[in-house]
Amino acid sequence: MSTLSPLQTLDYAYGKPEATATLKADPSDFDVTEQIAYQLSGAGEHLWCWVEKVGQNTDWVAKQIAKWAGIAPREVGVAGKKDRQAITRQWMSCHLPGRADPSPETLDVAGVRILKTIRHHRKLQTGGLSGNRFQLTLRDVSADVAVLDARLQTLRDNGVPNYFGEQRFGQAFQNLQKATALFEGQIKSPKRHQKSLYISAARSWIFNEILSQRVDQATWDRAIDGDVFQLEASQKWFVDDGDVQLAQRVLDGDLHPTGALIGRGQLPSQLEALQLEQTIIDQHPIWQAGLEKLGLKQERRALRVLPKKMNWAWVDSETLSIGFELPAGSYATMVIRELFDLSQAT
Repeated sequence: MSTLSPLQTLDYAYGKPEATATLKADPSDFDVTEQIAYQLSGAGEHLWCWVEKVGQNTDWVAKQIAKWAGIAPREVGVAGKKDRQAITRQWMSCHLPGRADPSPETLDVAGVRILKTIRHHRKLQTGGLSGNRFQLTLRDVSADVAVLDARLQTLRDNGVPNYFGEQRFGQAFQNLQKATALFEGQIKSPKRHQKSLYISAARSWIFNEILSQRVDQATWDRAIDGDVFQLEASQKWFVDDGDVQLAQRVLDGDLHPTGALIGRGQLPSQLEALQLEQTIIDQHPIWQAGLEKLGLKQERRALRVLPKKMNWAWVDSETLSIGFELPAGSYATMVIRELFDLSQAT
């Protein structure tokens, strides 16, 4: 890898932006609201809490919720982790069969509030969210306003590469090195959670490199021979079956080409898509062998993500507010990456 931040080595869909800005100058500049796609029943053994946290770690907050509810941390359900340097709102469920609901006012944790509660018959599962709504404030903006506005419209209409963001790889991307050490047998008896992080980092970085190659070839939002496609707003995917309408469905945003999250066995891609993916994977023999040995199933991730309900407004001449929705697993920072060079902000 380059001595640059690894993310800086990934290709940009619309060219590296010339605009600069500062993000997360304050937690309020990164506002996240979790979304779920189902109604809560109002009855059941689980008390769902709508939790707002400011500048706090999700795992730590979940433990504080467990203490407040008088239960073991494993009895608290969380759909996904949220940024620490942010204001976030998300559901956390507490298993309280036959017990009265504790009062939200008795939670005394700095930067954490329970805004409302409701009963439900099931625990909140990891990954049990449909997406997130982001409201971001970019400060110290230096940009040609007309160029930036045109770029915003392009992103709204055509989407962005669905890269995994830096949060996936740990501080200073150290989980990539940890993955190598794990697969080489240098890490003995790692904790289950840590092992999962290292494995995810390796799979995710290979995906990022596959996607970067597709961006370089201008095919990240186009079908190529042998592609595996994913339906918009769905995790379901299927292999190119020769249907002449597939290419147009990709252009229309109904389908997305996908990239590999590698595991055991053969890649489902074929022809040109397979050759591209295998070439990238072959550059990481230690990771490939380690992931194969673990027996993980082959999975896919869309190469493109389309921000929904995207809007923006200037707060003042140097401050821009941008709002949009993303499906679960997509990163707001990767949308901003196509708009601003945050590394050059002063």
